[in-house]
This record gives sequence, structure tokens and C-alpha cells, in this order.
Amino acid sequence: MTADLLAPLDLAFWNIDSADHPMHLGALGVFSAHSPTAGAHAADLLAARAAGVPGLRMRIRDVWHPLSPGGAVREPAPGFDPQRHVLLHAPTADFQSEAGRLMECPLERGRPPWEAHVLPGEDGVTFAVLFKFHHALADGLRALALAAAVLDPLDDPPMPRRRRTEPASGPFSTLFAVPGRVRGALTDAGRALDIGASVAVSTLASRTTPALTAASTGTRRTAGAVVDLDDVHRVRKAAGGTVNDVLIAVVAGALRGWLDERGDGSEGVMPRVLVPVSQRRPRTAQPQGNRLSGYLLRLPVHDPDPLARLTAVRTAMDRNKDAGPGRGAGAVALLADHVPALGHRLAGPLAARAARFWFDLLVTSVPLPGVGLRLGGHQVTEVFPYAPLARGHSLAVAVSTYRGRVHFGLVADAAAVPDLDRLASALTAEVETLITATSAGLEDGPHAP
Repeated sequence: MTADLLAPLDLAFWNIDSADHPMHLGALGVFSAHSPTAGAHAADLLAARAAGVPGLRMRIRDVWHPLSPGGAVREPAPGFDPQRHVLLHAPTADFQSEAGRLMECPLERGRPPWEAHVLPGEDGVTFAVLFKFHHALADGLRALALAAAVLDPLDDPPMPRRRRTEPASGPFSTLFAVPGRVRGALTDAGRALDIGASVAVSTLASRTTPALTAASTGTRRTAGAVVDLDDVHRVRKAAGGTVNDVLIAVVAGALRGWLDERGDGSEGVMPRVLVPVSQRRPRTAQPQGNRLSGYLLRLPVHDPDPLARLTAVRTAMDRNKDAGPGRGAGAVALLADHVPALGHRLAGPLAARAARFWFDLLVTSVPLPGVGLRLGGHQVTEVFPYAPLARGHSLAVAVSTYRGRVHFGLVADAAAVPDLDRLASALTAEVETLITATSAGLEDGPHAP
């Protein structure tokens, strides 16, 4: 593989990365084990396979390129050693606790920015693998492809198919804080995105909550929740909307219950939620680069009626889809293409700090194949995706559907959200709440959209 310049959005992710707020995404796969030594064998197998995957041999290096001063290139790393990237840990009884600790640690920037941490289970019948990929190396779909390359080959490998306007993985960098000399380049783009009209979405009166606005400490905690996809479909069929609408409404209801339980209160709370949207198309000029936009909406945490919350989410998402992923405040990521490389480098630290003023919470969907995944013959039983946590944010939610179950992966600032497990429990409880509400609602006919 040869060196190639980073696409603008990749460069933005590279430049807003910091030791306290690393911009890597992750996924925790839990495997059934055939023996207590399965974890060690899995680590050896991952390292051996990684050596033969070109995409895992690529490092990112800052350069001064005539076509992109201040940019960076993706290039093969000399002396690539997969043993430095695949790490075997001591047995643990709590995969999520270990995942949180490892998600806190930044990736080394001088070598290919990815890691695979193998976590043997103390029970001897499970092990887990935490994959970490820097967002400049891969978005969710690309990370899935790289991880799949070191897992067992699929008999019939179906790559996830997604309409361009459906929510997909990856947060974005707010790029409006740029040097004055590039503002002209953003003016026309800003008009195209209709940012002025969309700012109203971000400035609606809403009480903030310490759970989402506490000062960042750079610490990390992770948690997971699993619900049956059939239950989600039951709600969707009864109340209308899409699976994504229901899952976003589940997050809204879970936040409400969690805030009330911890004493923060949910009255008046309507956090600004970013739902990333994939712009990736087959055989694009930058197949490895991030191609993301986003939808922005107010999450109706304040509303006590679960069906009204779902209706509000559905209405907001329909409005976003009608406008398209190229318009609205959530589409700021598209401005990356209009900012020169030097602008990204100079504005990176400012953009990282500005993200907290643009949205309060990320809710993203990461697609997975519909077939079972294996490593060395060991079956993946659960997959929890993790989104990067930007500076000034206390919580990020990622969702994947795997083998008939929906997996929520939560990443939080450990100091700001020490009770993340309670929020995970609230997610499963909210699905039951929606099932009950939709069942009762059927007696009076479908809930009004």
C-alpha cells in the first residue's frame, strides 16, 4: 500500500485528539470459550492474522505537503509488529470495568493507531476482545471491516447495507472555529447547510443537567445493555416509525428514569442529540476516509408520556430526513471539506472545545453482519460498540444489532457519571415501558404521529 493524504474529516479527528480526550472508537466482543486457555490462543491468532491485513499496517504521519500544507498522510508503518497491538491481559471477572479502563488510554500516534486487548474471563468459559481504532484511521464501517479481517472467515460474508440517509457510526468535529482567512470558504458552505436556521434547534429553552454538562476529567467508564430486537419491532409496529426511532426514544426514556432516580430531575431537560449519518458510497475516491454528516434533534427527556416521547423523536427524525443529511446544524461535519489542512491543524484544539456547545449527547448506530462471528472457532455472544467521548461531553451511546438482540454500548466520564450501570439498567426497563404503553394504546387505536 502507498501513502495517501488524509481526507479532511479524518484530519479533523486526528487534530482534535488529545491524551485526555482520545478520539478512538471501540467494540467489546464477548466470546464463549472452549477452555481456560482460549484467550491466550485468541491473542496469538489475532496477532498472526493482523500481520497480513494491509489496513492494520497503516500509520498516520503529519507532513508538510505542497498540495496540503499542515496535513497528514496514511502510510505503511516501517517495522510493523502486530505483537505491540494485540495485548493479552490477566483474567478478569468484569469485562466492562476493564474496557472502561482501556478506553481511557490514548493510542500511540507514532504507530498504526489501533489495538486489540484480549481479556480472559475468570470463569474459564468466556473471554472478551476490546478493539480500539482511532477515528482518523476508520469510521464504524471501516473498523468493522478491519476487525472482520482478523476474525474467522464468514461462510457468506454479508456486508451491512445502509441507505445513505440512515444513522451510522461516528461523531464529528465542530469546525466553525477556524482562522479568519478560511472563513470565506465556509460562508457558501454555511448557507448551503442552512446553519443559521438550524441554530434555533440548539437554542431552544431547556434546563441542562449535571449528568451531561459536568466538567470533563478524561476518565472513562463503560457499560452495556442488551434487549430483544423482537421487542423493539413490537413497539415499532404498534406505534410507527423506524427501529432507530424506537431506540432513540428508549434512550430518552432511560435518561428520564435515571435522572429522576439519581435526584437530578428530568423536568425541562431536552438535551441536543447528534445522530451521525453515513455519507459513504461504494468505490468513492476516499474509500478509507470518514464520510459523515449528522442529524440534530432535541431529546424529549422532559415528557412523562413514553408514547409522546416516541412520537416527538419520530417527528424530529422525519423532519431531518426530509431536509436531507446535507442541511441543518448536524451537518457541520460536511464543512471539513471546505477547510484547508493548515486550518484543521490550527483550529483543532478550539474545535474540540467547541463541540460541547453544539450538542450534548451522541447516539450512534454501528451495523453488524447478520451472521454469527467467531474467532478460532469461539462464538461471539455479545458485541458492545463504544463511541469516542469528545471534550466537554459526559456520555455517548452506541447501538448495534447482533443475532436478534440490540446491544447498547455506553461510554461516560467516570467522575461525572459514576452510576453508569444504573443507566444501562434503565435502558432495558424503558423497552418494557414502551411495550406496556403501546399495548395499552392499541385499545384506543394507533398513537398519532
